Amino acid sequence: MVIATVVCGVPAAVAAWLFWPVAVLPAAVWVYVLCFFRDPQRRPAEDNAFISPADGKVVDITPVGAESPLGTDGVRIGIFMSIFNVHVNRSPCAGAITKIEHRPGGYADARKPEAAERNEATTIWLTANGQAGLSFPVVVRQIAGLIARRIVTDLHIGQEIAAGQRIGMVKFGSRVEMMIPQCMIGEIAVQVGQAVRAGRSVLVRPPGDSPPDRPTQEKQT
Repeated sequence: MVIATVVCGVPAAVAAWLFWPVAVLPAAVWVYVLCFFRDPQRRPAEDNAFISPADGKVVDITPVGAESPLGTDGVRIGIFMSIFNVHVNRSPCAGAITKIEHRPGGYADARKPEAAERNEATTIWLTANGQAGLSFPVVVRQIAGLIARRIVTDLHIGQEIAAGQRIGMVKFGSRVEMMIPQCMIGEIAVQVGQAVRAGRSVLVRPPGDSPPDRPTQEKQT
C-alpha cells in the first residue's frame, strides 16, 4: 500500500494539480491496490463450526481419500478468490500448526480443481481438538492462480491459532481449499456457487452441532 501510494498516489495528486484528466489512470490503480489489500475485522458466525478460510465463491465440494494431503477420508471445499475479493486468508478452526509445505508450479485458472495439483501452492496442516479431547487433522491450501504470483503464509510450526485468525494471503486472484475428515462432518453448510467470507461464513458444522436459528432435536420433541 505504501509502494502504491508512492508510485501512483503521489503522481496522481501532482497530475490532478497540473492537468486533472492525466490523473485518472494512476488514481484508479492506486485506489484499486488500497481496496485489494483491505483487511476488515471478522468474527465467526458460529463458535463450533468450520469457517471459510477465504473470501470468494465456492467452486467445488469434493470427497478426498487417504492419498490426499489430509491423509484420510474427508471433504475438500475449494474457494475461488477474484481480484475484487478480500485476499487475507484465515484459519477455519482453532488448532496447532504441524507442517507447512511450499510447492512450485504453474499458474493455471484457479477456478478449476486441477489447479490444486498443478499450480504453485502452500499447504498448511494443523491439528484441532474435537469433542472428548480427540484430535484430528485439518488442511488449508493456498493456491496461486492465473494472475496471482505471490503466496504469503504468516505461520510457523508449533504455533497455536484461533478460528478466524489471519494466516496469510495470495496476491491478485487465487484459490484456497479446506480439507476436513469425514468424521468431523455433520453438515456441509454451503453449495457450489455460493459466496463466502473469510473468518465469517460457516462451511461445515461438526456432528451434533446445529445453527443458532435451527431448533435442536431435543427442542422439537
